[in-house]
Amino acid sequence: MATFLLIHGAWHSGQVWDRVSPLLESAGHRVFAPTLTGYGDKAHLLGPEVGLHTHIDDVTGLIEHERLDDVVLVGHSYAGMVISGVANRLPERIAHLVFLDAMVPEDGETAVDVLPVTKQLVDLAVDGWRVPPMPEQPPPLGLFGVTDPDDIAWLRSMLSDQPVRCLVEPVRLDNPAARTIPRTHIHCVGGRPAGITRRPVPAGERTRELPTGHDCMVTTPVELAGLLRDTA
Repeated sequence: MATFLLIHGAWHSGQVWDRVSPLLESAGHRVFAPTLTGYGDKAHLLGPEVGLHTHIDDVTGLIEHERLDDVVLVGHSYAGMVISGVANRLPERIAHLVFLDAMVPEDGETAVDVLPVTKQLVDLAVDGWRVPPMPEQPPPLGLFGVTDPDDIAWLRSMLSDQPVRCLVEPVRLDNPAARTIPRTHIHCVGGRPAGITRRPVPAGERTRELPTGHDCMVTTPVELAGLLRDTA
């Protein structure tokens, strides 16, 4: 059975995987869904010094502390930046990378480079360093693609501010071994906000689709768990 390491995106916390983790565990897999520095129950650690490399350190530290090997490393949204950096540092520990409706950077790029619309968030940051969660929009966009009122209330309870440094700090991807790790891209193809575009998926990398909004772990956990099991 596989070891899944599920990494949440910007503003979220590890709690967002609560509907997916039991489905993987019931199939016999081992699952970790940490909360990164500055979010959820670690929101008290939020500060202008928290950046992309802080979160890469969080995940590499967990892998090393738990002595994890053959990891299926899943990154949602902004966490595509994080898992790319982790794979660059510890390619020998990673069996598969899953970019879940995620940013997919090249060497030296920032989140703003990958998704230029993010620059608007940086420009509007409170106190120059933190970005509040995105506001709810009319359906079909909702709150990160979540439109059910009960789901929105649950999701909103776990959101916290996003540090700007996460969005402007470049990722180092200079380890050739990391490019040999198999990759799967899962695209959420429900309603998408204006200005959100995807880069073409390189030849030889798998692509799967979910007919739902961005936070598919909230809206379609059963379907998502099935796609993740296929990567193990």
